[in-house]
Amino acid sequence: MAHLITGGTKGIGFAIAKRLSKKGEDIFLAYHSDDAAAAEAKSALEAEGALTHLIKADVGTIEGATSIHNAVAGTGVTLTGIVHSAALIYPTTLLDADLEKFTRAVETNGLSLLYLVQKLLPAMDQGTSIVFITSGGARIPQPRYGALGVGKALAESIVRYLVMELAPKGIRINGVAPGLVATTSVADMVGSQETADRLFEKAAKSNPSGRMSKDSDYASLVEYLMSPEAEFIQGQVISATGGVGVIG
Repeated sequence: MAHLITGGTKGIGFAIAKRLSKKGEDIFLAYHSDDAAAAEAKSALEAEGALTHLIKADVGTIEGATSIHNAVAGTGVTLTGIVHSAALIYPTTLLDADLEKFTRAVETNGLSLLYLVQKLLPAMDQGTSIVFITSGGARIPQPRYGALGVGKALAESIVRYLVMELAPKGIRINGVAPGLVATTSVADMVGSQETADRLFEKAAKSNPSGRMSKDSDYASLVEYLMSPEAEFIQGQVISATGGVGVIG
């Protein structure tokens, strides 16, 4: 068993990496730039016995996706699962967006899924499961969320189109949309930790299930989609939001 998680050293990606890591099994954590967080994540997983590999690369570029493939291929490992959780946070309205920054964000948050799947295809085999981490903002517009929401909407479309080409190979691909999770990325999106804390409090009170999302809500869903029992689930985006987006 071997898993690759992009954005796997912090936040949602790391929570999923912890859930998927098993003693004596390979786990690859791809990250962009935070070396200290990467080292901490590696130490945490190695303490549990996982064979942890760090890959520093920009998954939002074709070259970065190629580097990730080369790192995996260099170990001779066949990937059991791929979780694409990496994202580029650029809070902006659409009409005021810097178009170069916006294009870069959409590439990282959307097109990178295709880059990653295409480059890593030689490291996959029948039974490999791919999960893209998306959000409700791909379907329900949110303030200053366009660069992330538009990118993730693009990736959700890529998920559906890839089913036609991956399913005959025995490879499955789906999306998982967590609810609002208390990560540092939220503070980056809304401008400060204080504003994020107010948002978290409001989200917990307004959630039909009466609380905020926790790591196990979405990580357990990803773990299931990685399992052989989920082999007939293809091209779906499954939400783990406690009812947000369905009710209220």
